[in-house]
Amino acid sequence: MNILIKSATIVDPSSEFNGKTADVLIENGKITKIGSSIKADAEKIDGSGKFLAPGFFDLHANLGEIGVETKEDFITGSAAAAAGGFTGVGMMPNTIPAVDSKSQVEYLKNRAKGLLVDIYPYGTISQKREGKDLAELFDMTNSGAVAFSDGNEPVQDAGLMERAMLYAKGFNALVISYPEDRTIAGKAKMNEGAMSTYLGMKGIPNIAEELMIVRDLYLAEYTDARLHFTTVSTAHAVELIKQAKKKGLNVTCDVAAHHLVLTEDALIDFDSNYKVKPPLRTKADVKALLKGLQEGVIDTVVSQHTPQEIEFKAVEFEIASYGIVALQTVLPLLIQAGLKPEQIVDKLSVKSREILGLEVPAIAIGNNANLVLFDESVWLYTKENNYSKSGNSPFIGKELKGKVWATINNGQIYSGV
Repeated sequence: MNILIKSATIVDPSSEFNGKTADVLIENGKITKIGSSIKADAEKIDGSGKFLAPGFFDLHANLGEIGVETKEDFITGSAAAAAGGFTGVGMMPNTIPAVDSKSQVEYLKNRAKGLLVDIYPYGTISQKREGKDLAELFDMTNSGAVAFSDGNEPVQDAGLMERAMLYAKGFNALVISYPEDRTIAGKAKMNEGAMSTYLGMKGIPNIAEELMIVRDLYLAEYTDARLHFTTVSTAHAVELIKQAKKKGLNVTCDVAAHHLVLTEDALIDFDSNYKVKPPLRTKADVKALLKGLQEGVIDTVVSQHTPQEIEFKAVEFEIASYGIVALQTVLPLLIQAGLKPEQIVDKLSVKSREILGLEVPAIAIGNNANLVLFDESVWLYTKENNYSKSGNSPFIGKELKGKVWATINNGQIYSGV
C-alpha cells in the first residue's frame, strides 16, 4: 500500500513538521518521506485545506464481542471507528459474559488481529461485573488488558473498590470508575431538573454522580492508586476533580462528546435516541464541562459508543435502553463545541493514549503510518454511511460539520472520499 498525501497541514505536537504544510509519502505502511512536491508511484490523496494528525484514540467504546454481537462486532465496530478517524479503541467489558479472565482477554486480542483499528480490551474490576468479588486483575494484565472497569455497572461497594485500587497499584494498573450511586439514581431515566418536572418523569440528581466521585477520590488518595473517571457530566464533578488534581492525586477523567453539545432540552419529544447515561444535563453543566476541557481538568473526550438493536430503542422512552452510536460523530461534535484542530488532536490523539500508558504515534520518517486526515467540511450522516451494525443515533439524517477523509493504520486505509 503506497499512499501520497499532498499538501496537508500537519497537526502533531511531537513532530518537527507540526503546523507545516507538507506532502507525506507512505510505503508499505511506513512514513518514508515528508516534504514538498514529493513525486511517487502511489495513490494520491488531496490534503489541501485538511489536517493530518496521529490517529484518534477512544477510551470508552462498547463493541459487542463477546456475547452481544447482534449490537456490534469487531468488523462493524472497527469500520465505524475508522470512519470516525479512530485508529485505536479502548473496549469496555460490557459483554455477556463479562471480560473477567485472562482467557477472555486473550480471545478478544486474537479476534482483533488484522483490523485497521487497534482494539484494547479492558478487564472487569469484579467477577461478572457483579460488584462482589475482585476479578484477577494481574492475570488479565499479563494477557493484555490495559485497564480495569466494571463498565456501566458502577462499583457500589467501597471496600471492593479500595481493594481493587490497592491491588492495581502493585503493578501500576489503571482503574476506571463510572461514577454513579445507584441508591440515589434509582430507576430514574433522565436528569433531575426543570425538564424532568415538565415531562413528569423521575430524574437522576447530579449528586448521584458527585457522591461517587468524592468516595473514589478519597480512596485514590488513601491508596495512592491511578484512577480515571469516565463520562463525567456535572459542573460540580469537574470542580471536585480540579481540586483533586491540585492536591496531586493521580486522577484523570473524560467526557462523552454528546455531553459537550446536548442538554436535557433534547428530550422534549421523548426521542429515545437521546436517552443516555449519565443523562443529558443542563446548559450550566455543559458550560462547565467545556471550561473544564479547555483548562485541562477534563483530560480527553470519548465516544461512549453504545450500539443498540432497534427493538431496544423504538419503544417507549421509559423502557428504552441507554446509549448512542457515536464513533462517527465525535469529531463533528467537538467542532460544534468550538474546539480547534490542535485541541482536538491533543484530546483525541495524545491525552487518551497517555492515560493508558500507550505510545503516541508521531508523524515522522520511519514511523508506522497511524494517521487521520480531517477538516471542517459538511457531510450528511445517513443510514447508508453509518458503518455501525446499529442505528441508534439522533444525528442520522442530519448535516454535520467535521469530516474524516482518510484513516490509515496497520497498512490499511479507510477513505471517506
